[in-house]
Amino acid sequence: MSKARHEELIVNGLTRRQVLKSAGTGFGYVALAGLLGQNGAQPARAANNGPAIAPNPLAPKSPHFPVKAKRIIFLFMSGAMSPMDTFEYKPQLQKDDGKVGPGGGTLTGSRFKFRQHGETGTWVSELYPHVANNHVDKLCFIRGLHTDTPAHPEAVMQLHTGAALASLTRPSMGAWLMYGLGSENQDLPGYVTVNPPPNFGGTANYGSAFLPAHFQGTRISDQGVLPNLKAQLDTPLQRKQIDLIQAMNRDLSARSGAPDQLDGVIQSYELAFKMQGKVPELLDISSEPQHVLDAYGVKPGPDGSFARQCLMARRLSEAGVRFVEICQPGWDHHTNLHKGLIRNSAMTDQSTAALLTDLEQRGLLDETLVLFGSEFGRLPTAQGVDGRDHNIIGYPMWLAGAGVKPGFSHGGTDEYGMHAVEGRMHMNDLHATILALMGLDHEKLTYRYAGRDFRLTDVAGNVATEILA
Repeated sequence: MSKARHEELIVNGLTRRQVLKSAGTGFGYVALAGLLGQNGAQPARAANNGPAIAPNPLAPKSPHFPVKAKRIIFLFMSGAMSPMDTFEYKPQLQKDDGKVGPGGGTLTGSRFKFRQHGETGTWVSELYPHVANNHVDKLCFIRGLHTDTPAHPEAVMQLHTGAALASLTRPSMGAWLMYGLGSENQDLPGYVTVNPPPNFGGTANYGSAFLPAHFQGTRISDQGVLPNLKAQLDTPLQRKQIDLIQAMNRDLSARSGAPDQLDGVIQSYELAFKMQGKVPELLDISSEPQHVLDAYGVKPGPDGSFARQCLMARRLSEAGVRFVEICQPGWDHHTNLHKGLIRNSAMTDQSTAALLTDLEQRGLLDETLVLFGSEFGRLPTAQGVDGRDHNIIGYPMWLAGAGVKPGFSHGGTDEYGMHAVEGRMHMNDLHATILALMGLDHEKLTYRYAGRDFRLTDVAGNVATEILA
């Protein structure tokens, strides 16, 4: 189609210029970002050993090796929950409560009762009865984690992107998975983040950085609202508007020297148009039977936020969304530790257990990896009257579902829960292991940018093969 012909086209009274102007709002931004990248520069090319970026960049891609895990649900406890009050029983800490610890400070035992659960006899505190009573033998604990920085923004970014410095913003873990594996469903986003923390790194935690923008996460509120998705025009007129824009995109794509990612831009427009019809229905949890809503503990207001997110995560995963992250903020208990733990665990225990049960009953847990944890842990010593400070040198997370050994613990901290002393895993190791569980070799999943090959694990990372089923 010639330039002159473009100028003459009218769509229900809209000139070409008006069409392009209106396309700059709503879902039109997705396509523009897909072409230019987040920083406005033309995206870099993939490295030779990374997956080729196909004309449809979100098309499913084969993993490096066969695995069970097809998708991930990440339950992120933002702010750093206290391990020794939830999933890390330390008898010596309880015995030495009130004494001076080896590194200084007053050792502070948990006020919550622990007991053993399941055939594995795993110790869990009274704060998580639903998870403990119904699923403890399915959990695979990684107990020797450590990270690099005690500051929340940098640590959250490192958990999500592998890099702790804001000046070195990298693609998020979900973006790498989308780049490496594509999407199972071409009518929905492959990567969704629900209720992401507004601070602690912000959009960088689900962004694509130098990867093409169609690999970034789609943000949804805990009410199931997707910003900028509402159509600006009625459906027939919007379809004509998109057809005109797509015709111009295809014309540009046929020219010599056209940007490599233009086909991805065209795909982004089509995906956004399809999402307007399917995503609102998918996120409408009111269509669920009452017994399901009750099982998750769905209720109005903030106290029901995490339950709603868990149910949305199941619906999104069941529909083929590759990576779903949900978030419960408020775990930064420098003060009000015990009341805060009671409140937050009450909002997350029942719904987490219900999610695992629901996935299992639907036959989804065998191919879904569930990850539960925070950006770091908390110290076994007291901070003020009722608080614990950050601990980056020893803390746990747990996984469940596809690819991991159920009822298994890997690594551990010292007798007080301070230092990781066995099976130590850096954040790079965690990322390498998660990628391996999804069938990706972290050393081969690379992208060439600014003259070098980047990867999620940078130049480090070892897979914890001990936890692989």
